[in-house]
Amino acid sequence: MAEEALATRNPDGVHTDVLSASRQACYKARDAFYACLEKESDKKQTEIGSKGLLYPAQCKPARDQFVNNCRASWVKHFDALHCKSRSLKRLLDDKESRRGPLSLPQPYTFKPPSTS
Repeated sequence: MAEEALATRNPDGVHTDVLSASRQACYKARDAFYACLEKESDKKQTEIGSKGLLYPAQCKPARDQFVNNCRASWVKHFDALHCKSRSLKRLLDDKESRRGPLSLPQPYTFKPPSTS
């Protein structure tokens, strides 16, 4: 059944969204959107993208351009890569605060055993 669906879709046609010019337009829109994310990182993130990506409203036009120029599967892929690299960067930047012995609160002091 899946093969029939694929066969009815004009198998000899060229998918224009994977040609070099379309890919370059996609990459340009992607870079513009992620540059906006970096530039506006201090703003409140109110918009929701795919794969858990949050972005500020100021980047909505760049996001719309990105979504219009790229395949949906590519948008999801690039969003996942960005989220992964951002969390990795946050983990590596936070590494210094995670070093050293674990400090637990010590509300009680141990009493020496009584000799009686």
